[in-house]
Amino acid sequence: MQVSVETGDGLTRRLKVELPAEDIEQEIEKRLQNVARSARLPGFRPGKVPLRVLRQRYGDSVRLEVFGERVESSYPHAIIEAELRPAGRPEIKPDIDQAVGRYAYVAEFEVVPEVTLASLEGRTLARPQVEVTDADVEETIERLRQQRKRWEAVERPAETGDRLTVDFDGEVDGAAFEGGHGEGIQIEIGAGRFIPGLEEQLVGASAGDEPSIDVTFPEEYPQKALAGKPAQFKVRVTSVEQPNLPEIDAEFVAEFGVDDGDLERFRADVRGNLERERSERVKARIKNQVMDLLLEANPITVPSALVADEIESLRKQMIQNLGADSEFKLPDEIFADNARRRVALGLIVGEVVKANELTPDPDRVRSSVEEMAATYDDPQAVINYYYADPKHLATVESVVLEDLVVEQVLEQVEVTDDPISFSELISQQ
Repeated sequence: MQVSVETGDGLTRRLKVELPAEDIEQEIEKRLQNVARSARLPGFRPGKVPLRVLRQRYGDSVRLEVFGERVESSYPHAIIEAELRPAGRPEIKPDIDQAVGRYAYVAEFEVVPEVTLASLEGRTLARPQVEVTDADVEETIERLRQQRKRWEAVERPAETGDRLTVDFDGEVDGAAFEGGHGEGIQIEIGAGRFIPGLEEQLVGASAGDEPSIDVTFPEEYPQKALAGKPAQFKVRVTSVEQPNLPEIDAEFVAEFGVDDGDLERFRADVRGNLERERSERVKARIKNQVMDLLLEANPITVPSALVADEIESLRKQMIQNLGADSEFKLPDEIFADNARRRVALGLIVGEVVKANELTPDPDRVRSSVEEMAATYDDPQAVINYYYADPKHLATVESVVLEDLVVEQVLEQVEVTDDPISFSELISQQ
């Protein structure tokens, strides 16, 4: 077997492999002889068909069969001999000329790029410094109250914060439009969930009123045919309700697991949850900065084959999360940028792991599993789930390995403190 390599555009490589013709011809002859023992053709007795006839009838198909097997078996060895790392499946182009005894093929594919890590000296990274305050605790408790508010009907004009149930018909340029009709729609004034200006114009409306409302669709409105256009809505108000917030009492806190109704213990639990969220978000913020820094310092070209695989993985994940049918179509463009980033980071992080000989410490993996399990009703069952299957445990090991990469980078850069409030921390992605 003779192997040669040509470099194409970017990461493309063309691997030419010449196979030993004598070996292939011998195998073809051997198989034709095996066929001859039982071959049945009109005009010949079983097993007495001449080889020349079998060659004419079956020669080409047997030749392609043998050649295909030799391609499949030789390709991995050719890759090793050429010292290449393919990034995806090859496109095989046969090159057969029986007249001159040539059995060869060209395998075209992209290779995984070589990553040479750049120095991170002189680069900086901001570590958020966040304190959970009493005000943060009270704000969280207020949100919990809002989530459990009940609505009661009132016989008065609507105010900000009230909820209205309405029917409506909308027109653009004097004509009805798709999505412009609704019945029994609930609108909470001030929540900002509808077209800008619509909720505000419902202040003062009472049950039975039929106000006309003029609004303009935002320029970035998803329905392009409506974006930036003025619209008129004829609204029929069927009810007005005001919110009724629960008191912060023993009954309220019992809904959150504080069965004895101890308000101070409830507040301590809320603070503990906020502090855990703070730690997770700070860790995530630092990790994102580290990954951004690695990408910036190590720009690489990524194989389109790996990006395509990642796009498909992201697409399947989103369809699963949406609970949509597997045939539901989502265009590649939605996932392309994220896929390229993930592939590039995978290659760069892999090189950091290799260069620094990082391995996930078993004790650290165990600690991570136990930490995750602690948030469930039956922690031991969760621990058993991960340790019962190496594939499950590998997901935790991967996270631990990424944490080690983050720590490795932090040792190389200057880390500055960035004091911010808890609300700023959770509002930033």
